[in-house]
Amino acid sequence: MIEALPDMPDGVLGFEAVGEVHAEDYVTTLVPAIEAQAGPVRLVYVLGERFDGYSSGAMWQDAKLPLQHHEQWHRLALVTDVDWVRHLAAVFGWMIPGKFEVFPTDRLTDAIAWVAED
Repeated sequence: MIEALPDMPDGVLGFEAVGEVHAEDYVTTLVPAIEAQAGPVRLVYVLGERFDGYSSGAMWQDAKLPLQHHEQWHRLALVTDVDWVRHLAAVFGWMIPGKFEVFPTDRLTDAIAWVAED
């Protein structure tokens, strides 16, 4: 599932992947929140200790997410220590519109501050 992070700065969306993430988690939680953003999308997405993996449908939703509302993306911080996710981000991160950074989980506060910058 995908859970909203509490206490995010104004204009910043924050979510954490918990357990196994499924395609419907994107459809019911993440995509509607992004579509509701009035301004540029600033997103912090955490894959931490509570993350168990993606279903195949969720992997597809995750891959196409940055392509949706392409012109709205401003900053995306991926916060994770999961090696295979960090590797994929290094290989495919250039495809993400806007600015993209990967942070280790112990730097969540830095990731939030970076996403909130202009």
